[in-house]
Amino acid sequence: MNIATPKAADKLAEKARTPFPGASDEYRKARQALLKDEIEFRRHMTEVTERRRRLPDGPVIETNYRFKDANGTDLGLLELFGDKDALVTYFWMFGPERARPCPMCTNWLGAVNGNAADIKQRVALKILGRSPVERQIAFAQERGWRDLDFVQTVGDTYANDLGLINTDGSENPALVVFKRDGERVRLFWASEMSAEMADPGQDPRDAPDIASLWSILDLTPGGRGTDWYPKLSY
Repeated sequence: MNIATPKAADKLAEKARTPFPGASDEYRKARQALLKDEIEFRRHMTEVTERRRRLPDGPVIETNYRFKDANGTDLGLLELFGDKDALVTYFWMFGPERARPCPMCTNWLGAVNGNAADIKQRVALKILGRSPVERQIAFAQERGWRDLDFVQTVGDTYANDLGLINTDGSENPALVVFKRDGERVRLFWASEMSAEMADPGQDPRDAPDIASLWSILDLTPGGRGTDWYPKLSY
């Protein structure tokens, strides 16, 4: 199939129209230049996404990690896939030593809950935590989350192997995608943009940012701000 060469971004940007009258020439010129960059950014994101899908086979997961689901059933990693060929996991910061879970993890999971039923049509989606699964579900019910599947990590082997428990007992989150390879499980992709990779003045984050909170705020005049984070209640 022949794929047409995309038109130049600056030519496409010329087609834009400000939705309300009265824009100054200065605004229109700056907005058109920004739109050109936005189109090029979109194309680069698409290219990165396609390269991610073409990653070579990742390592086979040899460790027999164990998990407990909402029914109290002991499961291996392969069993978390259900009938799907890909498994998306998010390890959230809600260990047994925490009175309440991480506000940022909570914010992200709230957004994911709204899409979880759709996501699970394509892939398996499991939220992993060190707290008893009953405790995780109780918090989910408090937040009104209905479509997330919470799983307890049995022991700390998984968290320790991924370096998710700090020396002071605090935790780090982890977004990891696995794929089924027959009766084996392979790593497909894991978020590897660690704190030491963050740019000056910025918090660690992926590209694209997986948090819809920040993506929405990035569209506003004040942006993310420098001293604000979500809370569990307001």
